[in-house]
Amino acid sequence: MTTRILLPLPFIAFIAAAAFAQTASPQDAEALIRASRSRIEADTTSTRARMVITGRDGSTTERLLDQYSKDGPSGERTVIVFQRPASVAGTRFLTMKNAGGADDQWIFLPSLGKVRRIAASEGSGSFMGTDFSYDDIASASRSADLDTHRVIREEALDGKACHVIESVPRDSGYQYSRMIQWLDRESGVLYKLELYNRRNVLVKVIEMGDFRDVQGRLTPHRTTVSTLAAGTSTALIMEIVKYDDPIPEGVFTTAYLETGRLR
Repeated sequence: MTTRILLPLPFIAFIAAAAFAQTASPQDAEALIRASRSRIEADTTSTRARMVITGRDGSTTERLLDQYSKDGPSGERTVIVFQRPASVAGTRFLTMKNAGGADDQWIFLPSLGKVRRIAASEGSGSFMGTDFSYDDIASASRSADLDTHRVIREEALDGKACHVIESVPRDSGYQYSRMIQWLDRESGVLYKLELYNRRNVLVKVIEMGDFRDVQGRLTPHRTTVSTLAAGTSTALIMEIVKYDDPIPEGVFTTAYLETGRLR
């Protein structure tokens, strides 16, 4: 069973298994992508992270959030719970993956007092005022079948030899026209991801670092998303990561979003 962190570490899914990265042909980009997205094998994933949002003027705000992920009948389910500050505390977000289809997403905002479903048309909208969009959050479990992939070059990044892979969405309605990823040739670890809009302009850069071994899984503890035109960024700094801890099924329901309690 493959379990991946969506948020606060939304791109851990791209960490590839070393064995796959070493044996797959450099030209077989889809095989490399598939291997990377099935890297973390766990029944569940539980995390706590500190989110640091940096504005154009250099000012920062911080948030603390928990995330729980578990596989389900149609795919992975993930709940995000904001703990502080008071302005966002109690906000809860649920993503449920649908095999072969678009993900279902709901959010509970304490100020509204009810659960609201996120429409597909809102995919490019900012998630809770961060540099992540709703599509960015779901992309951690994005099926390789939704894109076409090719190795465009081999190059070093910070002294590490990488495959550079371009992924182009098959769906013309997706907010990004293409994604370029730097995967370590030996370990398959994703170091960098570039996202281009429908006009083929680079709009976001995502960088991963501070990799540590957690229960035998190589896990990045810092992910930074930068929005180039806005001059803003959001860093996710992991404080706790646990794999295979029991998570009740009731957590992955809209009832839990509304109350924060199990029924």
